[in-house]
Amino acid sequence: MKKLIFYLKPYIKLVILAPLLMLFEVSAELIQPLLMASIVDYGIKTGDIVFIMRTGAIMIGVVIIGALGGVGSTICASFVSQNYGADLRMDLFKNIQAFSFTNIDSFKSSSLITRLTNDVVLLQNVIQSSLRIVLRAPIFIIGGLAIAFRINARLALIMVLIVPVIGLVSVIVMRKAFPMFKKVQRGLDKVNSVIQENLAGVKVVKAFMRMEFEKKRFNKSNEELMDSMIQATRLAAIILPLMILLMNLSIVAVVWFGGVQVNLGNMQVGEVLAFINYMTQILFSLMMVAFMLMFASRAKASVDRVIEVLETEPSINDNKLYTNEKLIIHGNICFKNVYFKYENKEVLTNINLNIKSGETLGIIGSTGTGKTTLVNLIARFYDVTSGEILIDGNNVKNIPLKQLRENISMVLQEPILFSGTIVENILWGRENASMDEVIYSTKMAQAHDFIEKFTEGYNTVLGQRGVNLSGGQKQRISIARALLKKPKILVLDDSTSAVDMITEVKILNALKEQLSDVTKIIIAQRISSIIEADKIVVLEQGSIVSIGSHKELVEHSAIYKEIYNSQIGEAVN
Repeated sequence: MKKLIFYLKPYIKLVILAPLLMLFEVSAELIQPLLMASIVDYGIKTGDIVFIMRTGAIMIGVVIIGALGGVGSTICASFVSQNYGADLRMDLFKNIQAFSFTNIDSFKSSSLITRLTNDVVLLQNVIQSSLRIVLRAPIFIIGGLAIAFRINARLALIMVLIVPVIGLVSVIVMRKAFPMFKKVQRGLDKVNSVIQENLAGVKVVKAFMRMEFEKKRFNKSNEELMDSMIQATRLAAIILPLMILLMNLSIVAVVWFGGVQVNLGNMQVGEVLAFINYMTQILFSLMMVAFMLMFASRAKASVDRVIEVLETEPSINDNKLYTNEKLIIHGNICFKNVYFKYENKEVLTNINLNIKSGETLGIIGSTGTGKTTLVNLIARFYDVTSGEILIDGNNVKNIPLKQLRENISMVLQEPILFSGTIVENILWGRENASMDEVIYSTKMAQAHDFIEKFTEGYNTVLGQRGVNLSGGQKQRISIARALLKKPKILVLDDSTSAVDMITEVKILNALKEQLSDVTKIIIAQRISSIIEADKIVVLEQGSIVSIGSHKELVEHSAIYKEIYNSQIGEAVN
């Protein structure tokens, strides 16, 4: 909790000022019943119009002062809470950006979205309410009780008896509500997950006519969230009538005992009215505290979830022996006895592999054999379980992450494009690149021609995830973006699968001719994509079973030959 309170530090002056301004509003509300009582008991009783007018004018002035204090307090509290939320959200986002793939895998993306939005908003609301209600209620209760005792100590005992009862009810409710609201936030995660998956895969859903299935899946998650919310809010439904009942019973008791005191001549009518006013406002303040506690119990669940993200240390960090020395010069890669486990499942086993600078390495194998994982280890998206990976003789763990990833360009299996223009997406590779460099990279990626055919050319605005482009066009723009980076190591992870074979050959030839000094790793399902590679690695169940040129593998690798024959034919070179 201290970690989250720290975010209030830059606004400490306003944090102090908000409650101070609230004192004006509370003081005004405490004074009003006394002024009203004096009008009733003296002004009206004696018929002193001047006194009534003068006291009425004072009441108006007090109301205005109280209103100004309340408005000022609200403005300060709103400013603090909104800035608090913005700062917290920014730090959460920064921390998530620093996460490794292992960290991200441990949190569902839907859960992270909920934590960045819904959970932070809940905390903002608690901060804003706290700066107003948390101080207002105790001051009003204490001040109200003090004045009530001054008016009539015996009558004030009714308040003394009822306040602890309402306080006890509030504590019981808070304790029961916390686990329920924790369940609500998990339910919200699940609903967001279903929505996210459905929107991302909307074309597949429609293509397979699975709309009804998805509706049922969403309905199930939605109903689970609704049930959790009903269970949690049921407490509020119980506590409100209970408190109103206690409040009304207290007022009835005050009216009855107050009437007796008036008949006995121990109190005046105005004092009874003032007493009822104080009683009502004190009990209302207690109700606000009760609801604040229940709201805080929900926020407590959000606090835990937010702190969990903030306190999660990235599993991959720069080595403490940080250096500015340029460690990647040529792009030679060496795997030495590399093993990798994911959630206790062996993914890669005893990988030994040397890739020279400028070489093209092809990687092929059945689905799930660890091809993508192998290249992810080079850029330290994951860290090896044992063994080591060297680039130009330096263990990747000893190379600063910024330098490591600046020298590696990766085109992933699924091309990811962002909202914006085509040129803005390509400039992700190197934002200060010239337009000539952009065009050079798009020509190598065989993307320049189709981009020029668009009415707006390179300034064509892309929809979300590049929805207005074909799969092959998205892949070629992704390749152009990677090439613009001018890397020492280029990884193409099945990134020409949606491109026709003629265009693919042109891309591969351009890479071979114009990037002769760049180490190229091509993961492919089609042998035609890697047939010209200097070396081809055949992976099977996380192990290298064969390595060599296309010709060597056709002659000596049964697995490779089987793939080759199934794709190209029986002819063997």
